[in-house]
Amino acid sequence: MNMTTVVLLLSGVGIAAFYAGRSRALRLGGGIDAARHLHSLPGYYGYFVAIWATLPAAFVLLGWLLVRERLLIAWVVTGLPESIRELPPGQLDLLLNNVLNLAVLPDAVAADPVIAAATEHYRAAVEISQWSVAVAVGALAMLGTWLALRLVRPGFRARNRVEAVISRFLVAASSIAILTTIGIVLSVLFEALRFFEQVPLHEFLFGTSWSPQTAIRDDQVGSSGSFGIAPLLAGTLLITLISMLIALPIGLMSAVFTAEYSTSRIRGVVKPLLEVLAGIPTVVYGFFAVLSVAPWVRGLGEALGLDVASESALAAGLVMGVMIIPLISSLADDAIRAVPDSLREGATALGATRYETIVGIILPAAMPGIAGGVLLAVSRAIGETMIVVMAAGLAANLTANPLEAVTTVTVQIVTLLVGDQEFESAKTLAAFALGLMLFVITMLLNVLGLTFVRRYRERYE
Repeated sequence: MNMTTVVLLLSGVGIAAFYAGRSRALRLGGGIDAARHLHSLPGYYGYFVAIWATLPAAFVLLGWLLVRERLLIAWVVTGLPESIRELPPGQLDLLLNNVLNLAVLPDAVAADPVIAAATEHYRAAVEISQWSVAVAVGALAMLGTWLALRLVRPGFRARNRVEAVISRFLVAASSIAILTTIGIVLSVLFEALRFFEQVPLHEFLFGTSWSPQTAIRDDQVGSSGSFGIAPLLAGTLLITLISMLIALPIGLMSAVFTAEYSTSRIRGVVKPLLEVLAGIPTVVYGFFAVLSVAPWVRGLGEALGLDVASESALAAGLVMGVMIIPLISSLADDAIRAVPDSLREGATALGATRYETIVGIILPAAMPGIAGGVLLAVSRAIGETMIVVMAAGLAANLTANPLEAVTTVTVQIVTLLVGDQEFESAKTLAAFALGLMLFVITMLLNVLGLTFVRRYRERYE
């Protein structure tokens, strides 16, 4: 019996337990017409029994799934000959990997009798474990149902018990999100600290050259090992600035038009068309930048007598700005439409024109939502990779000239982690240092945005 069947059976037991608990509460309370004698609504008694029927069994099933693979492998190892068990860890892992791969294929037979015997041993262990877990989960579910049904009485506080369980689940869900964030930060931080043991922090923060190719031999050339992040930050900020100069005015004006000026028919056409841009994959934007925008920018620069690189920050920024227009437009439109109509009516009653109402009343009142959208757009621009790789290049140039090729932090992270890597070298560990720096920048942007939003909320509440 596979795990999917066990889960379906457990779900069926939960549904049956719900109706059993509800029916018992109604019967003890005197029927549906006398349900007012119950402390809680009949459904709460059903939920209480269903929780006791499924929750303990679900925890057992989840625990088994977490340790299942290790226990089965340990069981297989105990059945191997002693000479095989004494193999080096690498060879033993390779043999066990072959056993697991063969066990997935029902008709596969290994030529090596030891592997064949281990495969059959593993299949038998899987079959026994699945039936054992199914029986244990089913028995625990039935036991939980029986115990919960014994507690069902007209005066039993079922609603309090159910809400307490739901509250704990909500706390657990929030804790998982928080702990996941902490785990991500710590995993990046520890590897970044290993990098800073090899490269000084001041060199990383204030260095003006980025060339992470470290030398393996003393006579190796072309490996300078320079880890200054300044060129990467300059390229990131330059492309982000160009993209925001495109996306912010267009997105904000589009939101004002769709929310305040357009009719419902026009809004029903324009808003979906704008949001279609958000569904286009970034690699398609990259192709558009390489094949259309970059040649156009280069041709325009040559016509004006300017020296434009084949891959430039301007081309990447223009396309990235188009990509994040729907993000700003959609969030700003929702924020503007959320402004109470009483503010519009009051401004109109005082003789303000529509333009004066929008500029003086609606936009300031919607500023917290607009600021949140702008913050998300900036974070999206900072974290974009594919467009920069295809349109701006990989050259780490410390420049503010948008006509030159630049690179960004995210592009270098991808470049450093491509292919086989040695996680003891400064070159690979530099990716974690860059990730930590990106996290710090994003956090500072969030703090700045929250401060801005709080100030305006205090003003208009």
